[in-house]
Amino acid sequence: MGEQTTVKFSQETLDEYAALGVDLDSLFSAGHLGARMGVRVTAATPERVVGTLPVEGNTQPYGLLHGGASAVLAETLGSVGAMLHGGPTKLAVGVDLNCTHHRGVRSGLVTGVATPVHRGRSTATYEIVLTDEQERRVCTARLTCLLRDAPAPAPGAAGPAGTDAPR
Repeated sequence: MGEQTTVKFSQETLDEYAALGVDLDSLFSAGHLGARMGVRVTAATPERVVGTLPVEGNTQPYGLLHGGASAVLAETLGSVGAMLHGGPTKLAVGVDLNCTHHRGVRSGLVTGVATPVHRGRSTATYEIVLTDEQERRVCTARLTCLLRDAPAPAPGAAGPAGTDAPR
């Protein structure tokens, strides 16, 4: 658990970031928390980000998927979408996360799909729908990110370090 797979980016996105010397796999990974929880981002564009989370290892005392685990998956996927929308000159900083849990899950894999609700110059809001392996809705989340100017990378640096900057 925790192994990060390569994210499937569009060729346009790969070319844009490669020209700046930015390592997209590192930039848009699930980070240390996501890696410990087994989050895998599998596809990413500004219009749609997809990822998964195993239920095993991410449960609360009753054996159900922990609501906080759902929130980690939702914030990861929404943040990746906001970063892609903002482009290489912006950092996406989460400012509001709302999660509604619809049903419990005891095993298997949860899949999340983030799609934009609003993509502006200074904020981006994504709806994230989490489903179980039977494609039943488990959680609906909404994430709003502030888009801040990224610091200019130092010569030879790889750009911003992650999708969820300190608040």
